Amino acid sequence: MSSQDIPEENLPAEQGAPHGAVKVADEKNPFADPGLPPHEHRIQDIDERAAKRSERTVALLFTVSMLATLGFIASYVAIPNDKSIYVFPIGHVSAMNFALGLTLGVALFCIGAGAVHWARTLMSDAEIADERHPIEASPEVRTKVHADFKQGAKESAIGRRPLIRNTMLGALTLVPLSGLFLLRDLGTLPGTSLRHTMWAKGKRLVNMNTNQPLRPEDVAVGSLTFAKPDGLEETNEDFQTEIAKAALMIVRLQPDNIKDKRELEWSHQGIVAYSKICTHVGCPISLYEQQTHHVLCPCHQSTFDLSDGARVIFGPAGHALPQLRIGVDSEGYLQALGDFEEPVGPAFWERG
Repeated sequence: MSSQDIPEENLPAEQGAPHGAVKVADEKNPFADPGLPPHEHRIQDIDERAAKRSERTVALLFTVSMLATLGFIASYVAIPNDKSIYVFPIGHVSAMNFALGLTLGVALFCIGAGAVHWARTLMSDAEIADERHPIEASPEVRTKVHADFKQGAKESAIGRRPLIRNTMLGALTLVPLSGLFLLRDLGTLPGTSLRHTMWAKGKRLVNMNTNQPLRPEDVAVGSLTFAKPDGLEETNEDFQTEIAKAALMIVRLQPDNIKDKRELEWSHQGIVAYSKICTHVGCPISLYEQQTHHVLCPCHQSTFDLSDGARVIFGPAGHALPQLRIGVDSEGYLQALGDFEEPVGPAFWERG
């Protein structure tokens, strides 16, 4: 059925101003204005039953999108990540990846298809010529924009078609849940694990190079020694995680050269133990200046004074290196007297 077969009184009223006359080309204006073609009414404009069919189609697409989003979540939870299936002609693929890609693709496609079908069949399709205007937003322009927005909202019929509105809102609300469920792969929340290391009272200091416990006489004045907690071996599954927090550097100073009172109290016979992890971005510190008692991070040149509480004297690091309180046990080996009193490494989101 076309608009030519409908009586004139049944056709919707034309929107906007009538089309202008075609201008004739001349020397000053060599390009003639073709104007706008006559507006052809769609079947949905003249038949409410056709409009209802389009409305149900759009609602069906939005509903399928919601079901596909729920399928995405169910697939993520229920399908084992090591399960594979055969899909022709692709071959063997991960069942979870295939299900996630299929359901998310259907969810997004149906939202897009529903929006396109809604715009092409139910929203106004009348072409309106709008003259160019200055860039600045004059009061008249703002008034016109507000009027156009209200007119567009009216033409979308979103108020008169609650089925489309409600299913669209449902589809747009559920789709972001897919991204939230993907965050599960980031692992569990760190909790307070970033605040604690393997160091504890009675834990011996073990030389990283010899893998032997350290005695005070093993650390010479002016030397730099790297240590780890006793019991932490490279064969441990969590070695990299733990050493990234527990790595220690040990320096022996003359007690008279230690300026910080707490540093002196936490040392043993001038032996001080500080975290090896730079407080800027977590690089391992490995450069030591014997004369100045400064340690330098090779990544961004943050410099710390080990004779003055390992405070920052140069570079982008934000705070001093944490110190580990040490002593000796009954057998004469260096031991920790507790854990670091503050988190090691750079600042993080849950630092108090």
